[in-house]
Amino acid sequence: MEPELKRAPLRDGMPGGSRWFDWLRPLWQGVDRGLRRALAGRCGFCLAPAEPERPWCQACFEALPWNLPACPSCAEPQPSGSLAGKRCGHCLTRPPAFVRARAPLRYEDEVVRLVQRFKFHASPRAGNVLLELLEVGLPPGALAWPEALIPVPLHPRRARERGFDQADWLAQRLAERHGLQLSQAQRRQHTRSQRGLDRAERFRNLRGGFEVKGQLPSRVVLLDDVMTTGATLDALAQACLASGAREVEAWAVARTPLLIE
Repeated sequence: MEPELKRAPLRDGMPGGSRWFDWLRPLWQGVDRGLRRALAGRCGFCLAPAEPERPWCQACFEALPWNLPACPSCAEPQPSGSLAGKRCGHCLTRPPAFVRARAPLRYEDEVVRLVQRFKFHASPRAGNVLLELLEVGLPPGALAWPEALIPVPLHPRRARERGFDQADWLAQRLAERHGLQLSQAQRRQHTRSQRGLDRAERFRNLRGGFEVKGQLPSRVVLLDDVMTTGATLDALAQACLASGAREVEAWAVARTPLLIE
């Protein structure tokens, strides 16, 4: 596995905090580029020989926590049984503003470690693996559906702390690969962080929290790295509908399991 760089925690107002990470990030990315050259053709998980044109080996790919079965509306992981693949109770009582969610993986095991390397250490190698997992995990024809792609805007405090916007990174590359229009949204207010909030509190906290300027096309996809309760994507979907979209889908690489929510 590629070495992980330990970042000192950055606090709002810490003198030189963001400048320190601005200096460190190119160093990390240089190490990452060197690793990609040195480990060309190697699995991004176990370093065994990778499948042709893929950054993983077949054994690791099959062992990943695929999000099946899942709610077809919000992609919430479901246990197997008679209700598997049907809309969950949350979506029956409070349907989301997006028409469906797609999240090929569960946020567990190797996926957690991969996301953390990408999100907190700005690893392009980890980001490329996540992007390709999203692409192969989407159903046939899904990438031909959207007329616009919108990354979930990072919370301003998180943006200052990290100096890196993982959803925007993924969206830019996905749009470039598949010829999709890339649009942007803004957070309308400095909402409280979602950490530590229960499901109902997350939805209340983000109500009216996003704005999309200009007129959107009919079919819009929202993109994030990890989907938890869906509250953020629901609020952003409402803003897209208010700006002219007729149907909105929510896409994420991974969805948190039931126990994490």
